[in-house]
Amino acid sequence: MSKPASDTQTLWQDYRKTQDPELRDRLILTYAPLVKFVAGRLGASLPSHVDEQDLVSSGLLGLVSAIERFDPDREIKFETYAITRIKGAIIDELRSLDWVPRSVRTRAREIERAIAELERTLRRVPNDDEIAAKVGVTRQELEDSLSEISRSSMAALDELWSPSGGGDQIALIDTIEDDGAPDPEFSLEQAEMKEALGDAIARLPEREKLVVTLYYYEELTLREIGEVLGVTESRVSQLHTKAVLRLKARLSGAVREPAEA
Repeated sequence: MSKPASDTQTLWQDYRKTQDPELRDRLILTYAPLVKFVAGRLGASLPSHVDEQDLVSSGLLGLVSAIERFDPDREIKFETYAITRIKGAIIDELRSLDWVPRSVRTRAREIERAIAELERTLRRVPNDDEIAAKVGVTRQELEDSLSEISRSSMAALDELWSPSGGGDQIALIDTIEDDGAPDPEFSLEQAEMKEALGDAIARLPEREKLVVTLYYYEELTLREIGEVLGVTESRVSQLHTKAVLRLKARLSGAVREPAEA
């Protein structure tokens, strides 16, 4: 059962004044469900050997950091601020586990790099045959690679991104979700990323654009999207992975190069 907003606000005020560890622990208990939510979302498509409880433990460290650094006087909901730090802590843990096979990680980078280079030279979105040729594989091998990458959960907009190349990171999905007043510290970077992401999504091939829209904006599952498109869930997963790799390739250029005229 959640605490009334007035009680939580008083708790924040008392903690800010005293830095009492007991008050901090009460805040941790108040916001602990956030950690479970984020861990569940990030862990949904991870391999079975990745223990969700390990993700929760890492997420709690992110929550503690958020509580210690949060300023209640700023015009941002704590939940918005905390979720970014919880995600960051969990993703750092996943990277330290390094459970993704090196070959899959390397192939994902190769495909992303190929897409970025083709976009620069062709001045348009490359098709699958062009991407496969650039990577040096057959069309079927490209599709197999996309399936492997999707199973590793490497291709998702929950991955953190540093628009300025350093400092605090934001998740791409946070530029889609609008949780009220933005953090003033991130508002400019998030606004720029939101604009770049919207432009990149608009340039996606129609089916990939539809998958991204239904998955991230309408919050349909991959299975439900498959029913809409009349294809298998694994095919939707391939389309999703390809779309995210295209978006990452596009955004890599957007943050490193001036916007095109």
